[in-house]
Amino acid sequence: MRAVAALTLIALALTACGPDDDDVAFDGVFFNTRLNTERGNRQDFVVTARPASASLTGAREAARYEATIYCVNRYGRSDIVWLVGPDSPDESLPITGDTLTLQGSCRE
Repeated sequence: MRAVAALTLIALALTACGPDDDDVAFDGVFFNTRLNTERGNRQDFVVTARPASASLTGAREAARYEATIYCVNRYGRSDIVWLVGPDSPDESLPITGDTLTLQGSCRE
């Protein structure tokens, strides 16, 4: 009986480690994304995606996705003006400590 209880606990613990149902993989990788705005200006944002080393293409698309979701939820539109965006050349993308950082602004 103890073995069954222990196996059940292990199975539950392992299922908690996987991605959530609403997580989306980009280029086969699940990225940790975060979008930040300043209190006085919610239109402009900085979005990060990591680990960029797993797939630069995937990190770009994960950041684009996070920004698009934000703009649609906040302003009802998916239009974004990128200062440094996912379509920028590889050499101009700011990557620090395996984190890709993009900047943009939602269009109202």
